[in-house]
Amino acid sequence: MKAVLPWFAEEYKHLDPDFAELINQVIEKAMRPEALDEKTAHLIVLALDAAKGSSEGVGTVAEKARAAGASEQEIKEALRLAYYVSGMDTLKTFLSASEFKGGK
Repeated sequence: MKAVLPWFAEEYKHLDPDFAELINQVIEKAMRPEALDEKTAHLIVLALDAAKGSSEGVGTVAEKARAAGASEQEIKEALRLAYYVSGMDTLKTFLSASEFKGGK
């Protein structure tokens, strides 16, 4: 799978071409899965982009996942997992507002 660099990685080439080349190498390596199939790799990136709030990334990666064979159900499940994992920190933080100050 050929990685398509995000627009900001492309733009960074103008600021620091040497460092941008290193960034591009990391992106190329990360997006060239060896043990994972292309669809699974895109679903993982989709979930991570969703968890960090990158709506632009989610839209782009969802299309790549579909092109790699992901169903709408698989995309929904990846997004549900992202919500579950990222939502747990919010839930834990809510406890600071309560009288409960314990925890593990």
